[in-house]
Amino acid sequence: MPATLVRAARYLHLDEREIIETLERLRARIGERFPQSGLWRVSEELLTVAGHAAETRAYVRRPNWPARAAAVVAIVVMLTVLAFLATSVRGPTRLAGIPEAVQTFESAINDVVFFGIAIYFLLTIETRLKRRRALTTIHQLRSLAHVVDMHQLTKDPEALLSRPAETPSSPVRTMSAADLGRYLDYCSELLSITSKVAALLVQDFNDPVVLGSVNEIETLTTGLSGKIWQKITILDRSSPTGATAAHPRLS
Repeated sequence: MPATLVRAARYLHLDEREIIETLERLRARIGERFPQSGLWRVSEELLTVAGHAAETRAYVRRPNWPARAAAVVAIVVMLTVLAFLATSVRGPTRLAGIPEAVQTFESAINDVVFFGIAIYFLLTIETRLKRRRALTTIHQLRSLAHVVDMHQLTKDPEALLSRPAETPSSPVRTMSAADLGRYLDYCSELLSITSKVAALLVQDFNDPVVLGSVNEIETLTTGLSGKIWQKITILDRSSPTGATAAHPRLS
């Protein structure tokens, strides 16, 4: 394969190592800016789940030979039983009349349908095992996305800029506009990486159920990130020095 095609192929697939390295850098940035914060702990948990997702991707990519062997053995046994049943109803003495022939035919059809369902179940058992593991990881990612949303919930730029009267139940707000912009930006980045980790699971596993769940994660994180960017936009427009002070992208 030409070198240009090899280089192009590298950018057609997500690389879990690059995703994990990006997440590690983001975790370090959050820890340096907001040490021991709840958002930093969320990034730690997301890094752990990303590692599990990489393991799950490796699991769904390789053949499950024990499951395949068990399925083949079971199918052979069932086909043998079906062949025995088919031969056992042969012979003119078994078909004394039309009613008995109809009854025998209906019984044979029921047996064939039953064995067909059983064979389909055995042929798809490997896919269902992989699907269950992938959906477990997706459930963890969905929960983390909601946790990130909870961390940005009380980060209201309008309350920071207008300074409303505090009540006993008001959340504590100690961030400056610049720190709040960074915090919201980190939340958005965590959501983006969450969707990319989910996308790893269907990169080599074309299962419609898992693909639908990954699309739901993408829709969820996009919607949550949209709310965050509305807050960032308010900060950018209200900051005296513009977006540079409230929203430095590279720190």
